[in-house]
Amino acid sequence: MAQQRFGASARGRATSAVEIDEGLRAFMLKVYNYMGLGLALTGAVAFFTASSPAMMQAIHGTALSWLVMLSPLAFILVLSFGIQKLRPATAQALFWAFAGVMGLSLSSIFIVYTGTSIARVFFITAALFGAMSLYGYTTKKSLASWGSFLFMGLIGVIIAMVVNIFLASSALHFAISVIGVLIFTGLTAYDTQNIKQQYYEGDGAVIAEKKAIMGALRLYLDFINLFIMLMHLMGQQR
Repeated sequence: MAQQRFGASARGRATSAVEIDEGLRAFMLKVYNYMGLGLALTGAVAFFTASSPAMMQAIHGTALSWLVMLSPLAFILVLSFGIQKLRPATAQALFWAFAGVMGLSLSSIFIVYTGTSIARVFFITAALFGAMSLYGYTTKKSLASWGSFLFMGLIGVIIAMVVNIFLASSALHFAISVIGVLIFTGLTAYDTQNIKQQYYEGDGAVIAEKKAIMGALRLYLDFINLFIMLMHLMGQQR
């Protein structure tokens, strides 16, 4: 009887582990799907906006450019601080709206850089992001110690970018881009592992849906910022 109970218990634990693993894969797939669709929406909006001289003039040739530039930050703040109170459908709508506004903001890169170099850097970004996200998902090593270091580095990059608006130093711009690539490469692995760990915290479909949206937002921002930093380093200007 003892052996039977032990066998039943072991089978129960194995079944539970399999169910958790399948649930985690489904959760992470949802995160990547949201992120991928968000990137696709951003790219489509940026391309079609850049294809319209009238829209480009209206967005980037007037004071509206400040609104377009600052609006994504407003969406991020609303999602980050209000996610607990938002319904999943509302959070998802805000995420899509954010991705669309980001497309308007990023449409300017089609003026600055050639289409060929944009495509090349995008695929390089995708390869680097994919490798680091896979590492963050599969590694058994805790990346928690990276968090404070990467956060301080990110704050430093933001401060340096603000300072360089006034200095307009090409050397500082290059240094910011190099350090930015390193930071967002590390953040990709760190955020992926953190999102994976958050899956186990809390129950319920509603909470899981919100976590998937916020996870997608974090990885989306890592990808976009990595892409922008690589464009600064490798993009071919018109």
